[in-house]
Amino acid sequence: MSDFYPFIIAGLVSGAVYGLAATGLVLTYKTSGIFNFAHGAMAAAGAYLFYQVRQQWGLPWPVAFVVAVLVAGPIFGLVLERLAHALSGTTTAAKIVATVGLLIGVQGLLAAIYGGETRASRAFLPTKVLSLGSINVGVDQILVFVIAVSITLALTIFLRSSRVGTAMRGVVDDPDLLDLAGTSPTQVRRLAWTIGTLFAALSGVLLAPAVGLDPLLLTLLVVQAFGAAAIGRFASLPLSFVGGLVIGLGQAICSKYVNNVHALAGLPPSLPFIVFFGVLLLTRRGRLVELGALTRKRREATGADRRRIQIAGAVALLALVASVPAFASSRLPVFTAALIYVLVFASLRLLVGTSGQVSLCHVAFAAVGATSFAHFAGGAGLPWAVALLAAGLVAVPVGAFVAIPAIRLSGLYLALATLGFGILMERLVYPMGVMFGVTGLAKAPRPHLGFVNVSSDKGFYLLCLAIVVLGMLLIRVVTQSWIGRVLRAMSDSPLALTTLGSNVNATRVFVFCLSAFLAGIGGALYASFSGTTSGISFTALLSLTLIVVLAINGNGELRAPVGAAFALYVIPSYIRNETFNEYLPVLFGVTAVAVSVLSNQRYDPAARLHNLATASRRRARATRVTLRLRRATEAA
Repeated sequence: MSDFYPFIIAGLVSGAVYGLAATGLVLTYKTSGIFNFAHGAMAAAGAYLFYQVRQQWGLPWPVAFVVAVLVAGPIFGLVLERLAHALSGTTTAAKIVATVGLLIGVQGLLAAIYGGETRASRAFLPTKVLSLGSINVGVDQILVFVIAVSITLALTIFLRSSRVGTAMRGVVDDPDLLDLAGTSPTQVRRLAWTIGTLFAALSGVLLAPAVGLDPLLLTLLVVQAFGAAAIGRFASLPLSFVGGLVIGLGQAICSKYVNNVHALAGLPPSLPFIVFFGVLLLTRRGRLVELGALTRKRREATGADRRRIQIAGAVALLALVASVPAFASSRLPVFTAALIYVLVFASLRLLVGTSGQVSLCHVAFAAVGATSFAHFAGGAGLPWAVALLAAGLVAVPVGAFVAIPAIRLSGLYLALATLGFGILMERLVYPMGVMFGVTGLAKAPRPHLGFVNVSSDKGFYLLCLAIVVLGMLLIRVVTQSWIGRVLRAMSDSPLALTTLGSNVNATRVFVFCLSAFLAGIGGALYASFSGTTSGISFTALLSLTLIVVLAINGNGELRAPVGAAFALYVIPSYIRNETFNEYLPVLFGVTAVAVSVLSNQRYDPAARLHNLATASRRRARATRVTLRLRRATEAA
């Protein structure tokens, strides 16, 4: 049993920090209805600010702690509360895009300033080791555990025994009633966000000495608090903290058994996401109620003239894209990568834009297609076209598996489940030999056809163009058929669709399978284009970037995928300023937040102009009616 003591102690310490972060996350979600996907980014920002003040500027650690946690944490909270208020009238998808964009922006900003390499964060708590019988415990471990437990316990007591705590529990359900009772809902939300982001910054500062400073790693470590929040059903602060302890202990004990098993090396860090995905999947229907949800508003169908303009624009765009080899020169590979990702973006838009199913694991489908193609074409020696089609078909069961939570969940919880699945794929499945081989790098050949040279860069580009056009036509046929009408109706009101006798579950599974098939084809094309494929090209962070960039480019069936691929690949290749390219993720994140806020009619300039014009017409009509009545009165 003594062999387990070091693992148990380490698990309790890390679990306490996860529980602390989960408590702050649940608090902000309960009081605002906004699930902050950027919670881990706030922790990373606090940790880096602590590092900057202490190790870069040379100030004492208490000063750095005050600046990073007690000053910056509340400031972050006030800013996020304003953002949450601006997003209060938007759809769930807009809220997800905004907070994911914030995550991408903050993580990109930290990487641009401090670089992507891991930096050492010196311990600031006493590191003396105490011997308690046969157990050796560090003083810093004891302090971290006591701090996390004490703060969480104090917050729980405060919320249960104070009037402000009662107000925090009721502000989401009925803020107007709370306002009538004499308590400002805005002040309550500000306090909640201040506490929540302070907890996030504190968790980042406490984790940094143990794991180091890495923008992506630190962000995803705090994302593991999502699993703890899931154990608490995103509602209970004490259960969320206990969930953090359970996850920390599970990780530590699991690492003891898999240390010498290379194939399972990714299991301990993946455990929170296994728990996360399992809780969302197995929770009884109706237990997870999304806070602050808003029904999506569908635009009216475009007229015949508008459709003719769209067709003409599509033909002109196709001609322009087909002429790229004539002027792209050395940048033709960049345009090829962008063209391939047009298909990936189009498959994501089918899932998100048409059916309203938010997915944050789309790159995983492309990864399955890429590695399957490498095995079929490179290993088994199948013909290139057969291997390409087979790679897309292999991705279909993966899409069907991800669709299982879509049957039970929707909106926010579906997005969380797909995020957990994407991270689980990257950390647990990618390192296994079944995906990218023992070396982590699988070879994928270019096509060789006797009647035309498609192995050259120009020939392969035109072949990709033909495949992408076929994929876009397939999407067009689906969206314009009765299936497309069912998908749009499912996005608007699944309950109404079920009442009319349609099978909503079958529709959800179908759209996930079709989207996975097209993304798998895109991944296979990318593997053939690159010549090799590895997990580095299909990270979970890329899935988040895809949905952010797609949202920036609107919801057009053709405009959005093409614009997103152009922005992600082509624009950076023409900008020689390395600083701009380093800060490009920050630009994507800020733009995504702005687009999400503008989707709220209160902040939409076009909607405001429309409302002003409508009000002006009404005033003019009222004036004319008044003048007519006055003339009629005078004549009488």
